[in-house]
Amino acid sequence: MKEFSFEKLEVWQDTKTFTVFLYRLMKAFPEDEKFGLVQQIKRALISVSSNLAEGSGRTSKKDQAHFYQIAYSSLMEVLSQVLISIELGYITPENELEIRHQIVKISNKINSLRKKILSTI
Repeated sequence: MKEFSFEKLEVWQDTKTFTVFLYRLMKAFPEDEKFGLVQQIKRALISVSSNLAEGSGRTSKKDQAHFYQIAYSSLMEVLSQVLISIELGYITPENELEIRHQIVKISNKINSLRKKILSTI
């Protein structure tokens, strides 16, 4: 089966794993958050992986870097929403540590990828 360029990106693979982790975690959120915070987090999470994929498909280095920047911004959205979820008691301190670890790892990889692309312009 053909593997597309974004599927080979380690950062996209990490993001996919992180997305699945958070989706499973959000199943335990209160029912009244299913159309509020949960949907916002899901949209932002999907935006991270989608923009990584779209950026990898662009032929212009400037466009690639732009989509990687959007992916980073969406990841920061996820962090903001997670912090609110923690304050509300929906996410445990143990899960907070894992989430922060993953966000740091993914954000570093996105920034490295973007810098690498920009250095070739």
